[in-house]
Amino acid sequence: MTGRATASRTADRLDQYREEFGTVIDVVEAGADDTGTESIVETLRDCRGDDTLLVFPPGEYYMDEQVRFTGFETFGLVGTDATLVPADYHTFDGPQYRLFRLGVGYNPGNRLVFDGFDVDQTAPETGIRVIDTVVGDGLEVRDIAVHGEHDSGTWGPGRFAISDPNGTGLVERFDVPDGGAWEDETPNAGNIWRGPTGLLANSNSGRLTFRDCVVGAFPDNGLYASGGDGVIEVDGGHFSNSNAASLRVGGDGSSIDGATVVVDQNRPRDESHRAVRLENGGDIRVENVTVRNTAPLPNSFAISVMGSCTSAWIENADIHISGDEVTNAVVTAPDCGEVTFVDSHVEMDTPGGFGIEINDGDNSGQVLLEYVDFVGSVGDEIAKAAVRCDRDDVRLGAVNVDQPGGSQRRAVVNTGDDVTIYRGDYVASEYPIIDLGDGTHVEDIYANSYADVEAYCLYPESANVYLKQNRLRGGIKDHGCDDLRTVGNEF
Repeated sequence: MTGRATASRTADRLDQYREEFGTVIDVVEAGADDTGTESIVETLRDCRGDDTLLVFPPGEYYMDEQVRFTGFETFGLVGTDATLVPADYHTFDGPQYRLFRLGVGYNPGNRLVFDGFDVDQTAPETGIRVIDTVVGDGLEVRDIAVHGEHDSGTWGPGRFAISDPNGTGLVERFDVPDGGAWEDETPNAGNIWRGPTGLLANSNSGRLTFRDCVVGAFPDNGLYASGGDGVIEVDGGHFSNSNAASLRVGGDGSSIDGATVVVDQNRPRDESHRAVRLENGGDIRVENVTVRNTAPLPNSFAISVMGSCTSAWIENADIHISGDEVTNAVVTAPDCGEVTFVDSHVEMDTPGGFGIEINDGDNSGQVLLEYVDFVGSVGDEIAKAAVRCDRDDVRLGAVNVDQPGGSQRRAVVNTGDDVTIYRGDYVASEYPIIDLGDGTHVEDIYANSYADVEAYCLYPESANVYLKQNRLRGGIKDHGCDDLRTVGNEF
C-alpha cells in the first residue's frame, strides 16, 4: 500500500535528518521484519535512544504493542515508502490506544521527527492512535496517511502538544480521510464517549501548526485544537463531516487560513455538524475559508463563535448551505466578545435560516459586518431573516442582501439598541428591514421589497430611529415608533 506518505518529499528530507542526528539506524538491518508478518516492537524498543534517527526502508511493519519513549532531547522516525500495520483490537497487547507514545506531560521529549508513513487500517477493527506526543519544542510530523476507517473504538489517530510556551510544532499533511466509527459499532463499545476524535490538540502550550491536513468524518470532532493555552494555526487542509465540529479551534491568537470544510453526508447518529467552531480565547482569525454544507439535512452552522471566544475576526469566508432543513450560517453566542465579519459571501438554499444570528447577552463587545453578501433562495420557515440582530451596538456597513424566497423573508430583523446600518442594498420578499430597536441609525442604504410593500417597518418597541438619505422603495411602515426622524430619504 502506498499513499501521499510515500514519496519524494520524505526522501528529499532524509539527507537533512541524517546530518541532524548523531546515530542513524536502519531498522531492517537492526532486525525488524519488513514483510508485515512479525512484530517489530521489540526491535524498536532496542533501537530507541537519544540523538537517534530510526529509518524504515520500503516495506510493511507489523505492530502489536505500544512503543513508548519519553524525556528525550532528539529522536526521529522516518519512513521511505514504509507502511505501518497495526494488529486488530483483540490481538493488540497492553494499552490498546497507541502505536507510539513519544513524550508525556510530566516528562516530555524535545525535538521529534515523525515523517513518511502510511498506516494500513483497512482490516476490521484495526483503528488505533498512530502517534501521541508531548514535546517541548521542534515537533515535526509530516506526510502521514492513514488508510481505512478507525473502527476499533479506541482514541483517534493523532494527539499533539507543545509543552514549552515558547516552543513550536508542525503537523503537515496528516491525512485521515476515512474517518472513524461511532463507539457502539466497535469492540470498545461503552468505554469511550461517542467515538474517536480525528486529530487532537487539547493541552497545547506553544505554537502548533496544522498544515494541509485531510480529516474525514469522526464522531467527536475532526480537528479538535482547543483547550490549551497555546496558539493553534490551521493552514489549508480539507475537513469533512465530523460530528460536533469538523474544525474546533481555540487559544489566544489562533487562526484558520485557507481551509475547506465540507458537510455532505449525515450518518444516523450525527447530531451537530458545525463546520467551524471558535472558542476559548481571543484574537482568533478565520480567513480565506470555504464552507460547503450540502447534506440533505444540514444540522448545524457554518461558523459558530462560542461564548468563551473573547474576540474573533472572520474575513473572506465563502459559505454555501443547502438542504431540506432550517439552519443558520453564522452564529455568535450571547456571551462572546467582539466579532468582525468582513469581505465574505453567504449563500443559502434552505427552507429557512439566518445568514447570521447575532445573539443578545451580557458581553458588550461590538459585532461588525462590512462588505458581506447574503444571497440565495432561502425560505421563511422559523428563521426568516438574512441578518437577525438581538445585540446592542452592532454595525452593518456595505452589507448586501438579495433573498427573494418565501413570502415573509426579510433582509434584517433588529431588536438591538444603538445599531448602525450604513450603505448597502437590502432586498427581500417581505419588509426588507424590521426594526424594534432603540437608537437605530440608518444612512445611505437602498431597500426594496419583492412584494411591493414598505421598505422599512417600525413597531411600538422601537424608538429614537434616525433614517438619513436612504432610498426606501415603498416608503416606511410605522406602527408607532417613538421619535422617528427622517432626513433626505427617497421613496
